Amino acid sequence: MLDIKLLRERPDFVRERLSLRHGGDEGKVTEILTLDERRRSALTEAEQLKARRNSLSKEIGGLIARKQLAEADASKAEVRKIGDRISELDGEIAVAEAARDQLLLTIPNLPHDTVAEGRTSEDNPVVRVSGTPTAFDFAPQNHVELCNRLGLIDFARGAKLSGSGFLLYTGWGARLERALIQFLLDLHTTEHGYVEVAPPYIIGEHCMVGVGQFPKFRDQAYAVQEGLDTSTLGRLYLIPTAEAPVANIHREEILPGSQLPVQYVAYSPCFRAEAGAAGLGTRGMIRVHQFDKVELIKIVAPENGYLELERLVANAETVLQRLGLHYRVICLCTGDMGFASAKTYDIEVWAPGQGQFLEVSSCSNCEDFQSRRMNLRYKTESGENRLPHILNGSGTALARLFVALIETHQQSDGSILIPEALRPWLKADRIPAMK
Repeated sequence: MLDIKLLRERPDFVRERLSLRHGGDEGKVTEILTLDERRRSALTEAEQLKARRNSLSKEIGGLIARKQLAEADASKAEVRKIGDRISELDGEIAVAEAARDQLLLTIPNLPHDTVAEGRTSEDNPVVRVSGTPTAFDFAPQNHVELCNRLGLIDFARGAKLSGSGFLLYTGWGARLERALIQFLLDLHTTEHGYVEVAPPYIIGEHCMVGVGQFPKFRDQAYAVQEGLDTSTLGRLYLIPTAEAPVANIHREEILPGSQLPVQYVAYSPCFRAEAGAAGLGTRGMIRVHQFDKVELIKIVAPENGYLELERLVANAETVLQRLGLHYRVICLCTGDMGFASAKTYDIEVWAPGQGQFLEVSSCSNCEDFQSRRMNLRYKTESGENRLPHILNGSGTALARLFVALIETHQQSDGSILIPEALRPWLKADRIPAMK
């Protein structure tokens, strides 16, 4: 959430930065400031009336002591009238504040000044490219063909169990998915300094608001109902990413500055109601309703926010480097950035069977946008309470990583070569060809 003080003091700056997102949100600034002024005006009047009421209350005692009862009764009547007006003003303040804050929750973060202006993914500049596409001396298969031939995923039975967009990993496929999760967690905890946590997969609405998933993406979430009690529907939600619970771990806390940076890594399944329309673009594992992901979260001092963002990206890149995958890093333009982000790098891995790059990691600095929404602060050495920067990144998403890995490392004999870095977890150097 943006700082209301920033809107009051620099409304034109906020409008200009929001306009770069091309979402039309700059038009909400005037409405927010109108509600804010209504609240502040009512608050000022209420404070003046309270001071007058306090003064009258003191005078009444003196009037009674001097037997000036008529004057005392008149002052009492005025106090009652003032009290009624204060009650009215308190109601106006509450209504204006609630409307203002609700509208503030719908405003996205301001793009950092290093982010390129653009409207769509076509405008995203490439930062760097690592490796080259695999050159095959045979006709390679795509991941759907590989999964069907090697029995890695049973797409039909996954759909039978839960509908389209859900996967049933089987045999070597289930083992590979588990190995990838373990590899990622161990890499980030032992080499990159993250603390592993295992969060709940169902969370309260307040956590979704805290990270900026709500209210904007409420229509894309899976709401939970407790048994047959329909009144509970929407109190809890399946997580769309481990960012939602993990970034909220310290909500409404004041952390000692010496504790920063806080670095967490967490595995979780991710549940997303929007998975795209059926068709060629959504066939297989590319867009699904449930997928596994290892998420990285950093809580850092603002002066270190962008240095830590570069480190976060490097941590995610290490995964692809260790697995011998061709990838590129892009910086999302202003029109393609996520709602809560001030700056985002996407890491896209090359999938030979798709003939395209697939996003496997999105690393963002949300600055103090999320910490303000969840009232998370830290105490500086001077004793000042400040809002930290919160960063999140996929380290990485598994479904598309799975796709790129099997498509890249397929062999002419029908087997899939396992990268050396992954072998200790899979306990095999290849997935054998089916006989």
